[in-house]
Formats: sequence, C-alpha cells, structure tokens
Amino acid sequence: MLEKIAVNAKVNLVYVETILKIIGIAYIAEFAAQITKDAGQGAIASKIELGGKILILAMAIPILTVLIETIIQLIPS
Repeated sequence: MLEKIAVNAKVNLVYVETILKIIGIAYIAEFAAQITKDAGQGAIASKIELGGKILILAMAIPILTVLIETIIQLIPS
C-alpha cells in the first residue's frame, strides 16, 4: 500500500524504505530502553536511546540532503 502511494506521489522508493527503517529503529530502541529501565538499569537505557538516535540521524542524512537541495532550488537567485 505504501509503495503504491509513493509511486502515485512520484516519491523515490528508497526514501520510503529509509523512513520505514528509521521508524523500526525508533520502536526497537524505545522498547529496549523501556525493558532496561524496568530492570533498574537507567544508565544503560539512556545509552540505548542515544545509540538509536545516532542510527536514526545517520540513516536520515540522505533524506535531509535532498530536502535541503529542494529548499535551495525554491529560493530565487
């Protein structure tokens, strides 16, 4: 369904796949952090959250690059 929507919107499927991976990383990191917090390991939970955020940022760089390029093209020279 998402692939069909992306094709109709003329969005590159690589970006849709990347966004879905980012969402998956966020859910897994949050789940792991909550489990470690429940186990009384708050410091480890914060490190898991930080690791998840770093992975998300690293995966989002291509999307951010395209977004910035698009904004620059919209600005009149």
